[in-house]
Amino acid sequence: MWTNRKRPIRIPKGVLRNVFSLYGLYCSNYILALISVPYLTRVLGPANWGLVAFVQAFCSYLLVIVEFGFTFTGAREAARCYAAPEKLSEVVADVCAGKAVLAVLCLGIATLAQFGVRTFHEHALLFWSGVFWALIHGSSLLWYFQGLEKMRIVAVFDMAAKSIAVVATLVFVRSPKDDWKVLGLQGVAGLACAVVQVGMVYRTMPLRSPNWGRVIDALRRSSKTFAPRNASLMYTLGNAFILGLFAPPQIVGFYSGAERISRAITGLLTPASEAVYPHLSHVASLSRDRTQKLARLGLLVMGCIGTAMGVAIYLLSPQLVLFLLGHGYEPAIRVLQIFSLLAPVIAVRNVLAIHWMLPLDLDSHLNMIVISTGLINIILAVLLAPKAGAVGVAWAGVLSQALGAVGVFFTLRLMHLNPLERKKDLLVKSCA
Repeated sequence: MWTNRKRPIRIPKGVLRNVFSLYGLYCSNYILALISVPYLTRVLGPANWGLVAFVQAFCSYLLVIVEFGFTFTGAREAARCYAAPEKLSEVVADVCAGKAVLAVLCLGIATLAQFGVRTFHEHALLFWSGVFWALIHGSSLLWYFQGLEKMRIVAVFDMAAKSIAVVATLVFVRSPKDDWKVLGLQGVAGLACAVVQVGMVYRTMPLRSPNWGRVIDALRRSSKTFAPRNASLMYTLGNAFILGLFAPPQIVGFYSGAERISRAITGLLTPASEAVYPHLSHVASLSRDRTQKLARLGLLVMGCIGTAMGVAIYLLSPQLVLFLLGHGYEPAIRVLQIFSLLAPVIAVRNVLAIHWMLPLDLDSHLNMIVISTGLINIILAVLLAPKAGAVGVAWAGVLSQALGAVGVFFTLRLMHLNPLERKKDLLVKSCA
């Protein structure tokens, strides 16, 4: 039921807990990266660091296939149906079954890739440790705890497991020949977290077998948010794989070093978007007016933060590369300066897409935009990589993300859903 009654915008305690938990999780990842990345870039050297980045870039595609947009659709269903335990247990069973099907598909893709890509065949141990990492992290149940706004305990376990993995990396990765251990140890940490998550979920609800009709339906719904959820990986981390097909490992190492620094900083924008999303999905089923106010506020705040981040990254690029990557990675400075343009673009796109389009169930429209710009990114990266190397691929990622943000805005405008304009409440379908 819709209401026009004006009420002050207040941030619920559950949303605040989600925000703080996700930022705690992200900050812990950030701190751990500050320890592990400088160590690995120096111990492995540009060539082997580039090999790890090349393998991880490909395996990131496998990871996002297993995730398949369930971070949004699963969290949305859990948030809307948290008061119905039977329905919630069905959602968990169906999503887990859907991810299992996708994991089997990814194993087939990985087997073909090992024989089709020479680097994967020559470095089989590194490749399969990356596949293990991807399948484990893609199977995470974090979406469930985000939907129920109960992230605190899960975040603590995740931080502890990743901390142990970093310590193990410092102990066991001692030379370039140990490159396979980097992703393998991260995969073990993810497996430990997955076991804890499963135990926490099924301690509060009965174990149910999946209904394959519902599983197919869950995959169909999730396909609509697959591209929006994984846009950044498609445009940035995945580009390291494209670059590696045309350039030597050292060049991939320079690109990946700059990309990781940029992603670590701009990634600070993501936890707030994902933590607020379940609440906005619920609010959207009650009042479009309140959802619109929250979206406008988010656009102002996140836009300013993203712009400040971009300026800081550009100005501090030489110092960041020297401190985090070390000597020998100077070519990464130019790449990082190009990536500085991503911060304001991602900030605006996240608000328009995650805080406005998805809560209004405009999944298919957003999916079409992101797929289109993703294809443009691939075309640009393939065209620019052979001649422009890391710099060209970086520009391909930035231009693609910018086109995506512009596409979202003009689509909303054409649909008369510009969040900056005041409109009357419209009906949005709620959870049955």
